[in-house]
Amino acid sequence: MIIRMLHTLYDKALCRVDIPFAISFTDGTVYQNRIGPPEIEIHYLKKRAELNTLLFQGVGLVESYIHRELDITGDIKLLVRAFVENTESLSQRNRRKRDLNPLLTLRNVWHELRFGNRRLSISAKNAKSHYNRGSEMFAQYFDPSRTYSCGYWKTGTRSLAEAQYNKLDHVCRKLRLKPGEKLIDVGGGWGSLLFHAWEHYGTPGTNYSLTPDQNRWMAEKIRRRNLEDKIRIVEKDFRQITGVFDKYASLGVFEHAGKAQLEAWVRSMAGCLKPGGLGLLHFIAHDIPMETDFFIRKHIFPGGYLPGLSETVSLMAKHGLEILDIENLRRHYALTLDAWADNFDRNWSKIYALDPESYNEKFRRKWRVYLNFCAEYFRIDNAILRLYQITFSRGNTRTYPMDRKFLYQESQPAAKIH
Repeated sequence: MIIRMLHTLYDKALCRVDIPFAISFTDGTVYQNRIGPPEIEIHYLKKRAELNTLLFQGVGLVESYIHRELDITGDIKLLVRAFVENTESLSQRNRRKRDLNPLLTLRNVWHELRFGNRRLSISAKNAKSHYNRGSEMFAQYFDPSRTYSCGYWKTGTRSLAEAQYNKLDHVCRKLRLKPGEKLIDVGGGWGSLLFHAWEHYGTPGTNYSLTPDQNRWMAEKIRRRNLEDKIRIVEKDFRQITGVFDKYASLGVFEHAGKAQLEAWVRSMAGCLKPGGLGLLHFIAHDIPMETDFFIRKHIFPGGYLPGLSETVSLMAKHGLEILDIENLRRHYALTLDAWADNFDRNWSKIYALDPESYNEKFRRKWRVYLNFCAEYFRIDNAILRLYQITFSRGNTRTYPMDRKFLYQESQPAAKIH
């Protein structure tokens, strides 16, 4: 009965897909949507995986793959391309604000009740869940600067390291950094922006971050470079920020605030900037508020919520922030994730050797799904994911340039890829 229903489910999902699929079930039957050699194969190993797929569809399929209850051979990005790009249009996907599967909607609601970042203790636990996995593991798929956010693949960019240098400098240019100004970086990771700001613009900075592994690594780099009086680390939540700064930046962390904490985040941005000060908020988003993908919240970023651009802009206006520029780097993030996914696969033996118990087959499968699926979700024609950079000022600006020429002038700082 279950397998017969799965045949119907796959036929509905793949009948118009040009990519040849082959799905083998535990009873020995095989479904193929096209005649010819399959480009991707799904092999069910346990009946539980078949039930999970029937109940939770794509999420159930992926969770069963992670738990080794089914195998997938071929390019796993094709799963996203086949199941998503060949269904609803962009406008239809944007209008559908909730998952069509009521069981996944219930799981998402339950996740928010358990892991929402309402309390500081939960926020810290959620941050550690993803980022406290060992700095050396992340280093195996990052560029040398250890930048964990979307690169900037401007024309002529040849590598991930160049793309990340471009992004860091693009942010510094948007912020109009000057020597001696005070910069705050909220969720600064391994410190790439703060090191870049000091080395190329003479701007000292402060990192507010809840992640001990990253902070320890960053502190050691600060010590080696004798920058203790230039770059400071504060291991606290964004709601605990004190002091006033000339410039504000946060790259890829607003998504971790959580649905109920968006206004608290925007309030903290406004509160820590001096009047006329500039800020940049770099974050994954939807265009309008909608439910965040359950797999990402459950398995990768607990407590996270992808904000809508519209609700973010509304909150910024409410707290007296003038928006100066909005840039969408969606396609840049697909390329960044491609590079991370390739590096992860190429360096898997090194990752495994770091800690075979932690970096086991379950972890490998989970991270491969995360990196490859996200790359394709940003690339597909009906993608609803965005990567926005919003440049803003506290209060209406009098001094920000009237055009964008300053962003693209040739006189850039000399690149120093560390």
